[in-house]
Amino acid sequence: MEATKKILLVEDNLEDAEVVRRFLEYQGYKISIAQDGQTAIEKVLRETPDAVLLDLILPDIPGKEILKKIKEINDEIAVIIITGYGGEEVAVDFMKAGADDYLSRPFGNNSLLNSLKAVFQIRDAHIEDKKHSRFPSLEKFFPFLAHEVRNPLHAIGGALVIIQRRSDLKDEIISRSIKVIQEEVQHLNEFVQECLDFVRPPAKSGFIEVEINEVISVVINILCHMFEELSQKIRITTEIDPQLPRIQANYEEIKRAFLNILKNSFEAIREEGEITIRTSFNPEPPPGSVEILFTDNGMGNKKENSRLLFSPFFTTKARGTGLGLAICHRIVAQRHNGEIHIESEEGKGTTVKIVLPVSPPREFTGDQ
Repeated sequence: MEATKKILLVEDNLEDAEVVRRFLEYQGYKISIAQDGQTAIEKVLRETPDAVLLDLILPDIPGKEILKKIKEINDEIAVIIITGYGGEEVAVDFMKAGADDYLSRPFGNNSLLNSLKAVFQIRDAHIEDKKHSRFPSLEKFFPFLAHEVRNPLHAIGGALVIIQRRSDLKDEIISRSIKVIQEEVQHLNEFVQECLDFVRPPAKSGFIEVEINEVISVVINILCHMFEELSQKIRITTEIDPQLPRIQANYEEIKRAFLNILKNSFEAIREEGEITIRTSFNPEPPPGSVEILFTDNGMGNKKENSRLLFSPFFTTKARGTGLGLAICHRIVAQRHNGEIHIESEEGKGTTVKIVLPVSPPREFTGDQ
């Protein structure tokens, strides 16, 4: 069971602090309060919180100095700064100085929870990646890349919020330009996350009984929302074995692999097309394995590209990262002791075959 996250709330208004404390404790967090900067620094040293909610207006020490001290003590502590209304300009400066996120007063409970969830996801992935030293030199670079890229992306996102609020969005050129910036920031964030997913080591826990047919149903629903307009033109056919046994697997990782494969199929079908998904059970050798086939009649791939499809950063897409299938290979082959094969012909389509053992992997082979 995941350990309770510790949060230090730095807020000189005790009444406001108590409201936040009660809410976060109800959500399962362990909360400590500091009403001034000096106490905050002492508690960071003594308590090692997972995150700090830092009010910028304190009676003794400037907020930027507190932020600097926190990061000097432990750079793995996530810091979310809290600004007054209209303080976005200040927030952008703080995020350039190392803050992980910011909240503008007044903020709601959902905004607070979403911010904590986002910074913990990034922080936990970064900590996990730093534990491992077995990656090739390029992959060792990925966690550093994530840190160096995400900080300016946060700053760009904060600055863009200010631009949106102060711009005439009826101006078509301004509105379109803002949309382009948003899309590019999202694309870079997704790229950074895929880099981290690629080098993240196999989970040594989290294996549960997974119903593959149910995962496929969930993934189809997600893809139909992602490609809402295109999904009206693409027919998805399922040939599901109703007697398929459950397998021991990491649910989220298997879902991610299926999502990547089906996303490729959607993107490979330019106009109208068809995707077929089949599941079956092979009892040999005992206890057997589950087979999943994803077939589309999209563009397919050139024969000379076949051996490169699982290679990191190889892509034939104009906007692809080249990590989707590489991540699938690691999830299936290295993290679940399964098999993944691709047959593709240019102009005719692609078939991806996945074979997953019913029993859990005896050992985690790692990302070798």
